[in-house]
Amino acid sequence: MKCDSIHQVAVLGLGSMGHGIAQAFAASGYAVNAYDEMPEARASLGERIRRNLKAFNKAGLITLDEVEIILSRVTVVASEQEAVANAQFVTEAVREDLHVKQDLFRRLEADAAPETIFASNSSTFPISQSAEGMKHPERAIVTHYFNPPHVIPAVEVVPGPATGESTITATVELIRRLGKEAILIHKEVPGFLVNRIQMALAREVWDLLDKDIASAEDIDAAVRATMGLRLAAMGPLQVHDLGGLDVVSRVYCNLAPDLRSDAELPAIIRSMLEEGHLGIKSGQGFYRYEPALVEAQAAERDGRLLDLLKLYSGELRTRDRMV
Repeated sequence: MKCDSIHQVAVLGLGSMGHGIAQAFAASGYAVNAYDEMPEARASLGERIRRNLKAFNKAGLITLDEVEIILSRVTVVASEQEAVANAQFVTEAVREDLHVKQDLFRRLEADAAPETIFASNSSTFPISQSAEGMKHPERAIVTHYFNPPHVIPAVEVVPGPATGESTITATVELIRRLGKEAILIHKEVPGFLVNRIQMALAREVWDLLDKDIASAEDIDAAVRATMGLRLAAMGPLQVHDLGGLDVVSRVYCNLAPDLRSDAELPAIIRSMLEEGHLGIKSGQGFYRYEPALVEAQAAERDGRLLDLLKLYSGELRTRDRMV
């Protein structure tokens, strides 16, 4: 399968990730068949995408006319079979259960065309596991989007040992045509790339909070006003080059022995879990979340992300012109 042959795509699972992935495809001109086993997810898809697109319009990224054009490219269908019947590229965003994904890929392979590519949005399972029961695993690959997927530009593309080169090439090109940054991972590794970095950061900030080194508010403010600002402009390895590897190496050797390095949850996190403080979904995490304000807070967050996306998209366009 070549990227130029991909015109119709399917997205299965229309929750917080799937609806944004469907939007990303439709916004880039692809016809999308969308399916979820839950009727309410199917029924609400159009309105959820419309709400996202209005935020894009408010940020100056699309026009009001484009909102309706993009929505017209998304078709909610009544079955998996209908979703994949004429699709050249299928993305699953179903719940993070290995057996569910394996069963889904086995079913879909029987219903799709022989060259259809199957992509998993899993953040946990490598494609060698999810595609274990497929007759042709060379057509399977991970495309790991980040929440919210219609905004965050990076997508990890993770082939398995059996994934064919043509599948890898077509998928990387397709992700780029969505206006996104395709991050090709050379080897399967738990957590892929970004989640490993994120969890390393989580371990240390949780430890600092657990030891009462600083408040949650001050930890967040410190990261946003230093690393967050800097990492939006350059990657961590570029930062190391800027600082000098001799200096960074000395800091590493001085601090590494004192950094949190075990695999245990800090006491403060265990306590929060026991008390049911799970974050936005429960109304309480490191911060309190009033139900009436959650939607407005999400809109404010997405607005800030869209402002950053405009800057990053301009950088991508400049880079593409220079290549």
